[in-house]
Amino acid sequence: MEDVLLNKKLQQITAVILHKKEELAEQKRHYHFYNHDVYVQLVPWREKLIKIYAESISIDEELTFQILEKWGMEVANVLTTLQLPLDIALEEISYYRNQIGEVITEEAKKENFSFDLFSKVISRYNLVVDKAVHWVSKSYMKDYTDKIQSAQYAIDELSIPVVRITKEIGVIPLVGEIDTHRAQILMENALKQGDAYKLRWLIIDLSAVPIIDTMVADQLFKVVAALKLIGIGVVLSGIRPEISLTMVQLGVKLSDIVTFNSLYRALDYANSQMQ
Repeated sequence: MEDVLLNKKLQQITAVILHKKEELAEQKRHYHFYNHDVYVQLVPWREKLIKIYAESISIDEELTFQILEKWGMEVANVLTTLQLPLDIALEEISYYRNQIGEVITEEAKKENFSFDLFSKVISRYNLVVDKAVHWVSKSYMKDYTDKIQSAQYAIDELSIPVVRITKEIGVIPLVGEIDTHRAQILMENALKQGDAYKLRWLIIDLSAVPIIDTMVADQLFKVVAALKLIGIGVVLSGIRPEISLTMVQLGVKLSDIVTFNSLYRALDYANSQMQ
C-alpha cells in the first residue's frame, strides 16, 4: 500500500513538471546567444530533455538511461549541424537541473516527504542529469571527430589530385613535403583515379616538392610498382638539379623509373609512348 501511495506521489511530481514543460522551455527564449533559427532548432530537444527529467522521477532508471543515450546523440547531431559549441548543451542541462530541481523540492514539501525519501528522489534525479552530461559530451565528441576526419579526408583528396591531361595520360602535381600520411594518400589516389580514368600513363610531378629523401624515394618506388601492376606506366618529372644531387648523395637510385627535369618533357615522352 505504501509503495502504491509513493508511486502515486512520484507520478504527481512528473505530471506537474510535464504540465510546465512548455513554460520552462520558453524561459530561455531571450538569451542573447540564440538567434531565432537556433532557438527554433533547440526548443524540441529542450522540451524532450524536460520530459526525460520529469519521467525519470517515476519510471525505471535503466529505461531512462536508454532514452537519454538516444537523446544525447540527437542533441550532438543538432549542435554539430548548427556548428554550435558543446557548452550550449551543457549549459542547458545545468539550467534545467536547477529549474526542475526547484519544482521537485516544492512538490516534495507539499507531499510532506521525509528527508530520506526526498534525498533518494533528488539523488536519483541528479544521477539522471549527470548521465545527460555524459551522453551529450560523448556523442558530441564522436560527431565532431567524425566531421574533422571527413574534412581532413576531403583536404587530402584535393591536395593530391589526379589531373587528366589526355584521354589516357594523367598528372599528379605534388606540392609540399611528402610524409608517410601523404604518401599513403598518393598511393590511394593514383591507383583509384588511374584505374577509374583508364589511364595508360601517369606523370608524377615533383617540381614543388622541396626535398626528396630516402623515405620519399621508397614511397615513390612503391607507387610506381603498384601502378605497373595495374598496367599504368609512370614518369617522374620536376627532378631539379639540387634534388638530383641530394638523391645521389643519399644513394637513392631511380634507374628503373623514367625521369625528366620538366613536366613538358615528361608529357612529350608519354605521348611518344602512345604512338
